[in-house]
Amino acid sequence: MKKTLGQKEAREEILSRIARLRPDSQHQWGQMTVHEMICHLSDSYLGCMGQKYISPASGLFQRTVMKWGALWFPMPWPKGVPTRPEVQQGVGGTPPVDFDSDRARLVELVNSFGSPEFKDSEAEHPLFGRMSRQDWMRWGYLHPDHHLRQFGV
Repeated sequence: MKKTLGQKEAREEILSRIARLRPDSQHQWGQMTVHEMICHLSDSYLGCMGQKYISPASGLFQRTVMKWGALWFPMPWPKGVPTRPEVQQGVGGTPPVDFDSDRARLVELVNSFGSPEFKDSEAEHPLFGRMSRQDWMRWGYLHPDHHLRQFGV
């Protein structure tokens, strides 16, 4: 079975990995600092929960083939894929303030997003468009997994 944020064990895994991040954790690829990555993940959850605007960059290919491949094909996400400006650090993403507070906010968002009480938002994924709860929960696991691997946790 594929891991999703809706599964308690998978959510606890993500939270445990977030807890292992340190202010001096070094990226293995990309340009974000660990603190910027924490803010990027929070912004992304907020956008997908309909609480932050993220501009769309979607077409038929992204909403069909790319969505299926990214969410359900058994391979890690590629490195260096551009992100939307509203969640990109140094552009429109929320700037880091306090590492522990920003990390606590991310933990809160992971728990809210993955909880059984979370209902599909009216928000659409900027690339994948409308998504089912199952798709959202899969994305909710894969996106932090990708960036936590970026920092070796």
